[in-house]
Amino acid sequence: MTAAVVSSDEDGMRLALAEARAAVAAGEVPVGAVVVKDGQVIATGRNAPVQSHDPTAHAEIVALRAAAQRLGNYRLDGCTLYVTLEPCAMCSGAMLHARLARVVYGATEPRTGAAGSVLDLFAHTAINHQTGVHGGVLAAECSALLTGFFGARRNQQRADARARHPLRDDALRTPDAAFADLPGYPWAPRYVSDLPTLAGLRMHYVDEGPADAPRTWLCLHGNPAWSYLYRHMLPVFVAAGDRVVAPDLIGFGKSDKPKKEAVHQFEWHRQVLLELVERLDLSNVVLVVQDWGGILGLTLPMACPDRFAGLLVMNTVLATGDAPLPDGFVDWRAMCRDKPLYGVGRLLARGNPHLTAAECAAYDAPFPDKGYRAALRAFPERVPDRTDAPGAALSRQARDFWQHQWQGQSLMVIGARDPVLRPATMHGLHRHIRGCPAPTVLPDAGHFVQEQGGAIARQAVEYFSFPGAGRSAG
Repeated sequence: MTAAVVSSDEDGMRLALAEARAAVAAGEVPVGAVVVKDGQVIATGRNAPVQSHDPTAHAEIVALRAAAQRLGNYRLDGCTLYVTLEPCAMCSGAMLHARLARVVYGATEPRTGAAGSVLDLFAHTAINHQTGVHGGVLAAECSALLTGFFGARRNQQRADARARHPLRDDALRTPDAAFADLPGYPWAPRYVSDLPTLAGLRMHYVDEGPADAPRTWLCLHGNPAWSYLYRHMLPVFVAAGDRVVAPDLIGFGKSDKPKKEAVHQFEWHRQVLLELVERLDLSNVVLVVQDWGGILGLTLPMACPDRFAGLLVMNTVLATGDAPLPDGFVDWRAMCRDKPLYGVGRLLARGNPHLTAAECAAYDAPFPDKGYRAALRAFPERVPDRTDAPGAALSRQARDFWQHQWQGQSLMVIGARDPVLRPATMHGLHRHIRGCPAPTVLPDAGHFVQEQGGAIARQAVEYFSFPGAGRSAG
């Protein structure tokens, strides 16, 4: 190695940046490091965990190891380490053990930085060695290298996703940027586009927890929400050791959005859900439904009863067409006709004033302009309101199934302040579900009961007693 002379912190950081660029060329996250003693570079390192199959192969660790070999001593007294990114706890601990004189870093790391961002290991005076720390040297250059790397990787991932799931000419796809940094929704997206009924449309779903879990929660949202609605319930289910699947109906959330309202038909959406259940091979399913999630979802178990073992039903209805729709729903349908550009987040906040501005924005995210709102216009008109309406006969068959054939456990939760489906509507549905105990009524909850979902989920984890299920309620 040709020794380089380092006369300033900027000189040292430029050498570390050169190592970071070499990491990019190797397909690694661009972090580079150099160790300097008496103005001479004695060791270099770049990120290499992927290439070396070594989780400890951060740039700093690689450089520390090389410096120790060069000096023949694991103590690096009098040495300065330059690194382009604030070190993590592992690397900071190694630097303290090496008894470095100084650590100089470039960009801060707000998620894992252990030199002041998340924690500051170097500030603990009880540790038997004190290493000086100086951050922000050539920070803009260091940050730009990282930003460019991750931006290019995201672009490639999007390109790969488009290649796997090309967008149909008659549909729109909400840009991924609309869903960046949503509060309370950290789960990785999953997509399917080869279900027969989808005919190439891309459907998004969350799938968390072990695939072989003894219990699976299938969480179906309604209109105009999406799987974000279940963000308070999913962590409780996963913490119990269960699997959770929460799809976005076509036209909602991260799923593709056909441009024409005519695509949105009762039987079509139901068939997509049945094919998804089959594709994911879901078993010991607790069906979790609300609003349209129930209008559609309550017709699923009769088609594959062996897959379903429980029902958690919240403010919804079986739209059989042989009884008048609730007055609140008729008013909702009229509002959708009169104000088709209503704010989804604002609507959710009416019954949930605790929602933050960021949470309201998350509910608005799938619909950046009116072209994405065909499902929002179509769904209120698709609720069966006469005996010959599409879906009405299926709903009557489902009513008979729940009354006479259902063998599983059931739990009903009612939001007492629901202006669309009054509690009387839910009590009417309750009478049709065989073996369902008296409903739990939440006096302060409205239509979107899941906004109080943490407590509901904990109750459900304890209630549904499948063999091996619910190891911990979290």
